[in-house]
Amino acid sequence: MYRKVPTDMKFVEREKETLRLWKEKGIIEKCFHCRDGAERFTFFDGPPTANGRPHIGHIETRAIKDLIPRFQTMKGKDVLRKAGWDTHGLPVELEVEKQLGLDGKPQIEAYGIEPFIKKCKESVWKYQHEWEEMSDRVGYWADMEHPYITYKDDYIESEWWSLKKIYEKGLLYLGHKIAPYCPRCGTALSSHEVAQGYKNVKETSIKKLRKIPCLCASRSRARRTPISTPGPPRPGRCPATWRCASIPMIPIAASRWRASITSWARRWFPPFSAARKYSMTRKCPVST
Repeated sequence: MYRKVPTDMKFVEREKETLRLWKEKGIIEKCFHCRDGAERFTFFDGPPTANGRPHIGHIETRAIKDLIPRFQTMKGKDVLRKAGWDTHGLPVELEVEKQLGLDGKPQIEAYGIEPFIKKCKESVWKYQHEWEEMSDRVGYWADMEHPYITYKDDYIESEWWSLKKIYEKGLLYLGHKIAPYCPRCGTALSSHEVAQGYKNVKETSIKKLRKIPCLCASRSRARRTPISTPGPPRPGRCPATWRCASIPMIPIAASRWRASITSWARRWFPPFSAARKYSMTRKCPVST
């Protein structure tokens, strides 16, 4: 009455047989249109970058993401399953730098921006076949024939359109976020990028000492902004509970940090005639 269950299931062969059936019958493509006209549910794949090989983490996330469109299809909805490719980002540029033997932004500019961009566009498709094969093997159903690609103009323009709509609805605001920064690459880093190669290094830059003149000399108009760090008063200076511009010495790393330190000093210790809005009404005890 019942077929005997074999002891050797041969899972790999069974998987390949199922895949052949799907391709011969066009099962995946039929699933994309089996609910045409029903309530729409849109699913856009969080795109991977195809210049790196897929690993076990990608297999896990693809299996989990595939549950959502399948569930919505079972609920009778018309599900748009849009695959995508992430073709932007620092990892792509670093990979191309290694291929070309470049090191840093000045060498990229010497090589040429447009040729470098062209190499990046070629690099992002290096392992595309492996990604598509992995997606088929895990049963990840998405439209791989018509994916969205982040370096295409239509995608970039849609991003600007979305940003414009968000702004018009009053949902865009100016805020502050602390992020890791790479001085070599000249860009902020995501947590994923930091995890790829973060390490402590020893700073060997030549340092130079520079004096910042005390602004307490302008006795009649000197004011200070309170800070939270307590401490005893110092002779000839403002008490430590008041920020004083008379920092005697600060180390400035040669060339690459000088501009940033100077900008910082101008921001926090501007001439008082141009910085009344940053001042407190209480005068500096030294200048009174």
